[in-house]
Amino acid sequence: VQLQASGGGSVQAGGSLRVSCEASGGALSRYTTAWFRQAPGKEREFVANIRRSLSSSTTAYADSVKGRFTISRDNAKNTVYLQMNSLQFEDTAVYYCGATQRHVLGPMTDTSDYAYWGQGTQVTVSS
Repeated sequence: VQLQASGGGSVQAGGSLRVSCEASGGALSRYTTAWFRQAPGKEREFVANIRRSLSSSTTAYADSVKGRFTISRDNAKNTVYLQMNSLQFEDTAVYYCGATQRHVLGPMTDTSDYAYWGQGTQVTVSS
């Protein structure tokens, strides 16, 4: 599967953005898909994931974004979204989507859990 991330941009603190991860070559409903982010000088960190449809599309979030970000999937558009509200300066990063067909019982919050990656989209929040 090939992933294409888009929708990043610049926004003031307190604002909202939605980033998208569109897939080709495979149905995202059969994949667990995640968003990670990487700020300058920092390691890539988990943001949120959504399990495959067979796993009830269960979602999980990093504590730092819980209550502000929402991950969702549109099977008809073969796209996973990350709606980001109440953005903070600390949310500034390049956002990457990853996907895997592996079924893992664990939290799947590590980059090694994902085999396929998009190219990243920049999100900049000004304070």
